Amino acid sequence: MLNRLLRQTWTKVMTPIARLFLRLGISPDVVTVVGTVGVCVGALAFYPRGQLLVGTLVVTLFIFSDNVDGVMARMSGREGPWGAYLDSTLDRIGDAAIFGGLVLYFAGVHQNLLAAGLALACLILGFVVSYSKARAEGLGMTANVGIAERADRLLVTLLATFLVGLGVSVVLLVVVLGLLSVASLITVVQRMLAVRRQALARTPDQHPPGVSTP
Repeated sequence: MLNRLLRQTWTKVMTPIARLFLRLGISPDVVTVVGTVGVCVGALAFYPRGQLLVGTLVVTLFIFSDNVDGVMARMSGREGPWGAYLDSTLDRIGDAAIFGGLVLYFAGVHQNLLAAGLALACLILGFVVSYSKARAEGLGMTANVGIAERADRLLVTLLATFLVGLGVSVVLLVVVLGLLSVASLITVVQRMLAVRRQALARTPDQHPPGVSTP
């Protein structure tokens, strides 16, 4: 839900910026790559040192490019499988940097292995959530269900990290990571069940080559 709402809102906000970048001759792919590099620098250069506020501001600034590049591609008529593939692949790198930075923050600054473990769980389960959808689509099915989509996870995590950077107790971030871990696990199960229902409803001739009937 947040994913759709944020995209609609930010598309309107980012359209003038996208138009400016196109006039300057900047390609959507360049924006995608630069945005990912910026997210990685913001998360991995600042979070491990305990600079959560600065790190979150940098990450947030560059994460908006995830919307800008899509708007640019649509405006220039350059939408296609390569752009979608590049965007999705680099999204995983950016997500890993954010949660990886939090793992290093808790393991180093706070020496809190429980919190570090929760951040690591969010990282791993976030990848599984994305993979479960991609694998379903690769088999000709859909898995557009779940209570914790990527936009939801990032928004809640960055907001909690920002507040802790402002001076709120770090317990807030620990609780948020714990809840996100559970929500991500539930999302994986929801997607597995959705795919299972579709797979069982198929007739044998509808299965892709090499895939056995359940």
